[in-house]
Amino acid sequence: MDYCVVGETGIKVSELCMGTMSFGDIADKETSKKIFKRCREAGINFFDTADSYSNGRAEEILGECIEGCREDLVLTSKVYNPTREDINARGLSRRHIMEAVEASLKRLGTDYIDFYFCHQFDSRTAIEETLRAMDDLVRQGKILYPAASNWAAWQIEKALGISREKNLARFECIQPMYNLVKKQAEVEILPMAQEENLGVITYSLLGAGLLTGKYNKDNKPPKGRLIDNNMYTRRYSRNFYFEVAQNFIEHARKQGVNPVALAVAWVKSHPGVTAPIIGARNVEQLEDSLATVDINMTEKWRQQISKLSFTPPPATDRLEEIK
Repeated sequence: MDYCVVGETGIKVSELCMGTMSFGDIADKETSKKIFKRCREAGINFFDTADSYSNGRAEEILGECIEGCREDLVLTSKVYNPTREDINARGLSRRHIMEAVEASLKRLGTDYIDFYFCHQFDSRTAIEETLRAMDDLVRQGKILYPAASNWAAWQIEKALGISREKNLARFECIQPMYNLVKKQAEVEILPMAQEENLGVITYSLLGAGLLTGKYNKDNKPPKGRLIDNNMYTRRYSRNFYFEVAQNFIEHARKQGVNPVALAVAWVKSHPGVTAPIIGARNVEQLEDSLATVDINMTEKWRQQISKLSFTPPPATDRLEEIK
């Protein structure tokens, strides 16, 4: 396992980040602890969670896992999504952020969170209001760095500008969706992150299972996240995505490489990505993603894989400028 620095923070994290969305959901507590143990054995020191994962259960389980080794780990969590029925228990208002961080700290059993993500963009709350709340948490020592997940490049840049102008703690890490069929991050988000020297941890590496080999344009199993979960069904419903997946799986088989490991390696090879977020429902499934570290993804190979999918148009939409 190699390690890299997150943006300008000086913090070194493993080249893979373990996501805990499955903890307390499709992975029960015992299975989740086995996944955590295997990650530590593999050298992973970077774990991503959120207060909304399994209604807080993911944070609770992760909190039990990190007992005795907290200082050796880098943790993230997130705020935005509803955590209870009250109409104010959501969003990025100062009120909700202050309430949510205390709840996350308690569930995690720690007194600080390394990277605290705004889970979504909140159009109802002024960005400065959110940034000042985050800055206060940094000053209080409850978080080390603010971060943003699922924000557009212009929203992140606006936040960075406000942080510079008001001398507030800036976002130091971002978390966009990025995989072979969802390459929009290449247009503005990843170049922006490189220019601003932000850490980047990407999610949905396998396209909800689309790139694992379970699906193709002629074979859609009756069960699975891509079939059962409406969010993923809408996100990956285009037939072209299945064609890309089928071509990718055939390429992986010709290379004699596990498609899961290859899909993660392709994401990891982008120069703007710090650490892709892997996920698993059990230890056996985790092993496929861990095998990524043994793949030597050359630039030539990366381009070959990239050509299996479409290239998003440039930000200016001047298609003639694509080389």
